[in-house]
Amino acid sequence: MRATKLLRTAGAATALLPSTVRATNNTLTPDKLAADITTEELQNVLWSLNHIAVNNGGNRAFGEPGYKASLDFVLERAVTRFHNEFDTVVQPFNHTYDKTLEIKVTGPEGEDVFVVSPQYNPATPLPGGVTAGLVDTPVDDERGSACFPEQWEGIDVKGKLALVKRGACAVADKSALAKERGALGVILYDEQPGTNIVVPTLGADSIGKVVPIGIIPLEVGLDWKARLAKGEEVTVNLLVDALLETRETWNIISETKQGDPNKVIMLGAHLDSVQKGAGINDDGSGTAALLEILTAVRRYDGFPNKIRFAWWAAEESGLVGSLYYTSHLTEAEADRIKYYFNYDMIGSPQPEYGIASNDNSGVGPDLLEDYLVAQGKEVVHGGFGSGSDFVGFLELGIPTASLHTGAGAPFDACYHQACDDLDNIHWEALTINAKAAARAAARLALSLDGVPPREKTSLNLHTRRGVVQSFRKWATLAKEASHGHACAHKGKKVMV
Repeated sequence: MRATKLLRTAGAATALLPSTVRATNNTLTPDKLAADITTEELQNVLWSLNHIAVNNGGNRAFGEPGYKASLDFVLERAVTRFHNEFDTVVQPFNHTYDKTLEIKVTGPEGEDVFVVSPQYNPATPLPGGVTAGLVDTPVDDERGSACFPEQWEGIDVKGKLALVKRGACAVADKSALAKERGALGVILYDEQPGTNIVVPTLGADSIGKVVPIGIIPLEVGLDWKARLAKGEEVTVNLLVDALLETRETWNIISETKQGDPNKVIMLGAHLDSVQKGAGINDDGSGTAALLEILTAVRRYDGFPNKIRFAWWAAEESGLVGSLYYTSHLTEAEADRIKYYFNYDMIGSPQPEYGIASNDNSGVGPDLLEDYLVAQGKEVVHGGFGSGSDFVGFLELGIPTASLHTGAGAPFDACYHQACDDLDNIHWEALTINAKAAARAAARLALSLDGVPPREKTSLNLHTRRGVVQSFRKWATLAKEASHGHACAHKGKKVMV
């Protein structure tokens, strides 16, 4: 782990002494670790994260005070209380912070229209914004509307606002095509009725390549589309006031002092929320599970493999923290990570117990499924998408599995919304999933049986060509990751 700062200072002189809280000869087993995970303690963690959000502008997002307070909350336990059992570091990095300070859409009769802003939305001219006629674009629900250059043929949007339906491809792709054709902005109408609109991200890589966007309800978009079809002129105003600046943020990496440093079992969850809410399911649920497993692990001895916990920063901005971490691992450091488990949204109110895996996942998915099935839960299997922190580990060929209970309706109607608070958790699902995660971690900490070797590439990074290709590869991964968030369809069954 390069480019990190060691936080464990107090108690460093006694760090090599046996812990006063760890029971003598208390050997770790999967059953013991799972039994230590309780609903009450998970509730306490999520109450604290919700409290942090309430006291810090309503969120725990990258670049906001609530994220730093969340970081301090995790560090208080891992460093202040448990420094005898864990070595904890923070990994700082910089990323482009974005915030829409104001967004407004005014309709043709001067009416205010409900609108949301994607992350990394560029500003319109201020103070008046952009006032222009709407130009309709064709709907293609199968391939995606306005996703391909040929879908724009014969449509003159120069100096106008393009009316586009959301869906299929990344929002940034639609906006970039509009910009290339001279549009002043995009009015994007949602795929689903109502105002519970999932907020996408355009990604920091889109800066300078897209036009301002306002996302409006389906009903309004269809009304304007019908009026345009009748030959009416529909004039709309779009105003976006946005802030863009570089800000520092931090991953947290905490690992057991026990265990072989060349045989590491890693568990990850992202610590940040979106700017719109507290992020209690997404991903306070994964954060709480990891923190309670860490708390329980400290009580035990007798496991030969090291357990490493990671809380990722800026996941909602495009998996930035986990991609930073994985892209900076040396070959030797990557080799030491024998398995990675990702826990993102594991307490959805209407849970679907989804496990993502691939041909190199080995025994990991079975360990999770066995416990879930034993609790009477039906498990849905799927492949990996590009929308969570497993992406970098997969790219490195590290055996990986992910547990997820669903994003968007019907699984979590408060996905990326202000209502993702303490009332947005299925406590039984969270507890069962956290116990499954604990059992899987304990099993692999005791034995690597069933864990396949890391799949390695043959790229020679010592050559200039190899270094350039590696840089481009990780840049492409970051772009694809932010696009995965940008699509963010409701009711999706793809494992994020």
